[in-house]
Amino acid sequence: MRDNKHTEVLKVDGMTCANCALGIKKHLEKNGVQEVAINFITSEASFAKDSKNTSNKVIQLINELGYKAQTISINKKEEKLSSLEKKFIFTLFFTLPLFSHMFLPKDFFLQNALVQFALCLPVFIVGLTYFGKSALSSLKSRLPNMDVLIMMGSSAAFFYSIYGLTLSINGNPNAHNFLFFETTATIITLVLLGNVLEHKSVKQTTTAIAELSAIQIGIAKREVNGEILETPFDQVKVNDILIINEGDKIPVDGVLVWGSALIDESMLTGESSPLNKEMESNVIGGTIVTSGSIKIKATSVGKDTLLSQIIELVKNAEYNKPHIQSLGDNVSGVFVPVVLVIAIITYFFSSLLITYYNVDAPISDPLLRAIAVLVISCPCAMGLATPTAVMVGIGRAAKKGILLKGGGTLEKLASIKKIVFDKTGTLTTGDFSVKNINILEGEEQYVKSIIFNLEKHSSHPIAVSLVKNLKSEAEVFELEGVKEEKGIGISAKIGNDIFQIGSSRLLQNTEEHDLFLLKNNKVIATIDIEDELKSDIKKVLLQVKDFNINSVLLSGDKRKKCENLNEKLHFSEVYAEQLPHQKLEKIEELVAKTPTAMFGDGINDAPALARATVGISIGNATQVAIQSADVILLDKTRLHQLPKALQVARHTLLTIKQNLFWAFAYNIVAIPIAALGFLNPMWGALFMAFSDVVVIGNSVRLKYKKIF
Repeated sequence: MRDNKHTEVLKVDGMTCANCALGIKKHLEKNGVQEVAINFITSEASFAKDSKNTSNKVIQLINELGYKAQTISINKKEEKLSSLEKKFIFTLFFTLPLFSHMFLPKDFFLQNALVQFALCLPVFIVGLTYFGKSALSSLKSRLPNMDVLIMMGSSAAFFYSIYGLTLSINGNPNAHNFLFFETTATIITLVLLGNVLEHKSVKQTTTAIAELSAIQIGIAKREVNGEILETPFDQVKVNDILIINEGDKIPVDGVLVWGSALIDESMLTGESSPLNKEMESNVIGGTIVTSGSIKIKATSVGKDTLLSQIIELVKNAEYNKPHIQSLGDNVSGVFVPVVLVIAIITYFFSSLLITYYNVDAPISDPLLRAIAVLVISCPCAMGLATPTAVMVGIGRAAKKGILLKGGGTLEKLASIKKIVFDKTGTLTTGDFSVKNINILEGEEQYVKSIIFNLEKHSSHPIAVSLVKNLKSEAEVFELEGVKEEKGIGISAKIGNDIFQIGSSRLLQNTEEHDLFLLKNNKVIATIDIEDELKSDIKKVLLQVKDFNINSVLLSGDKRKKCENLNEKLHFSEVYAEQLPHQKLEKIEELVAKTPTAMFGDGINDAPALARATVGISIGNATQVAIQSADVILLDKTRLHQLPKALQVARHTLLTIKQNLFWAFAYNIVAIPIAALGFLNPMWGALFMAFSDVVVIGNSVRLKYKKIF
């Protein structure tokens, strides 16, 4: 019997760096858990839950490594002080008097070695329980993390001091030269401080998730047998009839079944003006009714709503990693062993120089130099450089109605040199009006009914518009053998006759009209249609040009229409009368030369969207186009979100590069300074603690940076 799998998400506490996440992933996969994804930024682990891999089993496997995994509780209140903050305050209480002995007279009681040991021991125990567990688990998974360096540095100072303590008890006058209890305590306390600040800063990179989740929460007024019941939004079911009054938040996605209203969708689409919604209009959960009262029928609830999907896209941004992140990940993977080797070389080389060559430096003790190398090194900054920036960038885009499928999309979008535009429904509104139906044979009512019945089987924007235009005056017929050829037309059998409707490709050498209706291969009607350009298209193409990106028109429409459009919009290249397979071939040709984005909305665009460097679509596109695209612009009426998406991508990539530069430069400069004896281990711990904060702070800056 086959297992039914579904994705389960757990909360994981205790991860201190990206290597921790990688270690958990490897451990779970080694034990047969499938589809594992560990998000260090949001402290979450997801996996495919089945009869073998239950939540309890996975929690046990994660806890084996020294972390604390638990199921996510929606109603769980956040504590005023986290366990990490409590640990920091506890260690600070002992470290401050211990550290102060350095500035006090020699006969003061804090100078006593036993007092120093008593003050240091609680701090060292906290360090062992917090950093030691993490260090041990990382060694088990063969991915040593920063905590290995912290524990080695602080432990070396502690046990060296124990040796000094025995000398002091035995009355050795030089015992004070071997006492570094304050170094041990200060290293642990300062690194805890750094972790506290890091966790607080990381939360700032995920505020978009919290803000979007806050939009989602609300109460629904449900109509049941004429009574109105208040129901939490997460308990609404599909097909429930909901009542929304002026000022209320729409709880779930639905379709309007009564009334009309102005609805503010700015929090999702970036559209500042409220939109008028009437019968059969779709509405989005989380948007607000600014005027009017309506009833809607719920169509998507829970995780299926648009807002829930946006939140998941933002949360899962880290899983689709940019290529640039591999640089930081590769270095982080070998960083700790390399630093350990450098620390050992520093110890022996310093001993040699001091003993035989009497080389002097501010820090002459070889052990202190080696400890300084251990504690100042920071692989975390490299691990945090990319995911923190990606979370901020994707979150900021989502709040502007731009959905980006992961960090890899951001990186690719930032590199684009060409954008290929489909015409119908992308550059144009997609709402066609029938300019003229010229009937050559048959009654007008019958011909219009044939057109209606054929086109209702197609999702092409022209077909949708024709159905909408002819719905009120058409009869419904039984069709047999309905067949659609993308880019050509649709055919079916009615009675003994075969009818076809489509473009001029159905005929030879005919370009006078937009569509032709054929009965048994004979033209019985011609149709002329018209479509308007989206209002901001000229402005958007100029903005795209300012990015040094060329705009290309790739359309299945007639050459003459494409050339007329080019006179208005000035594309760098124009390709007309392209069938779906020709569009795909053209995209492959362009991608081979330069990074190219494809912007389309139809089923026939889907292969090209998938093959382009980046596929871009819009919120009202066909489902297959949305699935094939990497970027989705939720505003259906304008294209103003396209340049914003390009801006977000470029600024996010710039932030990632700045973060990586800082992470590498810090370690390249700091480690030699420590090795040469110019840095006290306590200062090293302080600098290391704040190196992560600098990286995260730069990512948080992206959230407030003026880029639009």
